[in-house]
Order: sequence, then structure tokens, then C-alpha cells
Amino acid sequence: MAPDREGGGRDRATAGATAAGRGPRARLDQPRLPRRRILPEWDPDAFGRLSERVARFIGTGRFLVWMTIVIILWVLWNIAAPRELRFDEYPFIFLTLALSLQASYAAPLILLAQNRQDDRDRVNLEQDRKQNERSIADTEYLTREIAALRVGLGEVATRDWMRSELQDLVKELEERQNGHRDRGVFPAGRSPGRDVDDR
Repeated sequence: MAPDREGGGRDRATAGATAAGRGPRARLDQPRLPRRRILPEWDPDAFGRLSERVARFIGTGRFLVWMTIVIILWVLWNIAAPRELRFDEYPFIFLTLALSLQASYAAPLILLAQNRQDDRDRVNLEQDRKQNERSIADTEYLTREIAALRVGLGEVATRDWMRSELQDLVKELEERQNGHRDRGVFPAGRSPGRDVDDR
């Protein structure tokens, strides 16, 4: 049994040495090195910006004017120029090919620009929705606060109420004073501040 254990230890050591000899790519605790790609890489955002520029240019009157001028010159050149200088004879197959190629590239570029605009609109709508929710929450909070202030102000003495209360007190004091004079409540020898039991 002892020799088997020694042999097993040698196998393990060999496996460890082989794993160490494989290099840094074999280690699991380190990231792998990036692989070379066959296809070229591009920034999708930069490509999207380019497609938006192209779509904006295609949608302008300037593009239509320039395209019309090019087509007219193309047709005139291939009709009026000497035969050896013409590059596209009467059915204008090359012109048709060029225009169909331009249309086949323009349509996806316009769709890509529209998709990017839809994404921007979706983000703007989401931000507007969140802003509206915050505004509604703020409005509800302010409404509750104003209602609480109204309830609190209902219990606070206002200037008109204080004035009416003071006028009522003055009238009551005047009535008491007039009533005391008429009845002679305080005899001549006594002061109004002394009690009867002070004797």
C-alpha cells in the first residue's frame, strides 16, 4: 500500500507541474486574453450617429436637387456625348443599378435612424412620466399641507373674531358699571376691593 501512495503522489505532482507549465491562460483566477476577431469591430453608437446624419441629409431638399442634377447630367452625357465617351447607353442600366443601390442602402439607414429616435423618445417619455409622478406626489403633499393649515387656522383667533370678542367684553363691562351705579352696590364707607367678611 505504501508504494501505491508514493506513486499517486508522483502523479499529483506531475499534474501540478503540468498545470503550472501551461502558462497564465490555464489559470482560472485570471481573465483570459482577448482573442483576435476576424470581423472588424465598430462602435454601434458612432454607426448610429452616421446613419442619422445620412438620413437627415437624404431627407433634405438639397439632396433631391443634387440627385436631380446628377441624373440629368448623366442622361445628357450618355445621349449627347460622342459614342466612345458614353459609359451608359440608352436604357441607362448602370444609372438604374446606381439608383437601386442607393435606395437599398438608404432604406436601412433611415430605419436605423428612426429606431434610434424611437429609443430616445421612449427614454424621454419615461423621464416625463417619472417627472409627472413626482409632480403629482408633490401636489398631493401640498394639498394635504394646505388642508392641515386650514384646519389649524379654523382654531386660531382671527383679527375680526378678537375685535368682536373685545367689543362684547367692553359692552359687558359698561353694562356692569352702569348696573352698579344704579343699584348702589358699594356703600359709601366700603371700598370695592374689600370683602364683607373682612370685619
